[in-house]
Amino acid sequence: MTAVEERDAPASVRPVGLGRGYRFELVKLVSQWRIRVLLLACWLAPAVFVAAVSQQSDLPVDTLFGRLMNITGWAGPLVLLGFAGSYALPLLTSLVAGDVFAAEDRLGTWRHLLVAMRSYRRIFVSKALASLTVILLLVLGLAVSSTVGGLVAVGGQPLVGLDGHLLSSGDAALKVMLAWLCVLAPTLALAGVGLLGSVALGRSPMGLLLPAVVALVMTVAQLLPLPVVVRLALPTYAFISWNGLFSDPVQLGPLLVGVGVSLVWAVVATALAYALFLRRDFTDLTYDGAGRRVLTAGLLPLAGLIGVTVAVVAVAAPASGSGIDQAKMQQSLSTEFAHLYRIQTAQLHRPDVTEEQLAASTECTKGGGLVEAEGPGNDWRCVVSWHLPGSSATGQAIYQLDVTSDGRFVADGDGPKEVNGYFQVRTPEGDRPNPLWQFDGNVELLSSTKG
Repeated sequence: MTAVEERDAPASVRPVGLGRGYRFELVKLVSQWRIRVLLLACWLAPAVFVAAVSQQSDLPVDTLFGRLMNITGWAGPLVLLGFAGSYALPLLTSLVAGDVFAAEDRLGTWRHLLVAMRSYRRIFVSKALASLTVILLLVLGLAVSSTVGGLVAVGGQPLVGLDGHLLSSGDAALKVMLAWLCVLAPTLALAGVGLLGSVALGRSPMGLLLPAVVALVMTVAQLLPLPVVVRLALPTYAFISWNGLFSDPVQLGPLLVGVGVSLVWAVVATALAYALFLRRDFTDLTYDGAGRRVLTAGLLPLAGLIGVTVAVVAVAAPASGSGIDQAKMQQSLSTEFAHLYRIQTAQLHRPDVTEEQLAASTECTKGGGLVEAEGPGNDWRCVVSWHLPGSSATGQAIYQLDVTSDGRFVADGDGPKEVNGYFQVRTPEGDRPNPLWQFDGNVELLSSTKG
């Protein structure tokens, strides 16, 4: 071969590496004004919101830990976490993962990307990793910003757990961090659904909305009187199962089941999206979704996955019915009342007593005793009894309970006034919130799974 022939021979072309493809896709995402606005909002708005609400007298008492927002700064990120799991995180995953492939269809830029990267696998992995990175930044912003807002506005005082025990500032910080880490699992599940919708539905807006729609349907399902095994088998249950971290001992069963189911959904949905992406014909410039394959390769496998997870949870988890019964309600309320009674005793500077000395017990009925005492409802009525050392009299306090289908309950004191009939107690330092007046609690839906 002559020198001229060697000079004119075409050089071998190497495909773009995964690292460069990932950086390219990440820059593309972050350069969009919509993503920049979301990042800015997630890193700034929660701090302002939590700080502002913590200074108000009218608190979001219908939200878990909402009644504690003006007492401790650790309540703020937990209130925001409850809101984020229901609304913010599904919408954020829709706007990021649900659009990462569809954007190329709308802009008609697939041929340029294929020429540059020369690998379907690298394109898919680069886009999936870039969207995952942005989603993690958004979740991190929500967690950090809300925590900073609460601590700056109120401070790091101890947090009252869902069984009435006090969490020190260090314990509260650790459990708040763990709670936010736990909701990453259902967020990844919705992100996988978003990738699947973006690949399968092309430029259709339904691909963008799919994670939010799936989350909405499953949230509505959580409100229905479903068996506990079905409730635990839905990936969005991990958005609420972090509640068990704030009991002592920790309620690990529902939390681990919820996280495990969510991770399985994330893997399966992403794998389905990958399989559809590899089979796509990129030579068709009029491509507008996978059509019939959306049902056969997307929705049907996910529907089958629900059946599989229900069967596995039913075998592995000891639970039946709604998971809420009279014995669990009585035990939970007795434990929480004893813990909170000690907090009230310390406020009033009375001699300290232990839970064993109080020997609190509870009798609960539902529907005035006309219906079986099990399942959710706002017609639970409980009478707590306890004893004080050196006294032969038995103290009693009445509570009206509103129990939701996920095991959370709100106990509303109904007398006597000196114990739980008024929202404040008079202490030597002035009027303070009465810990026994209204409080949140949590019943574990599974049996014998406390860690």
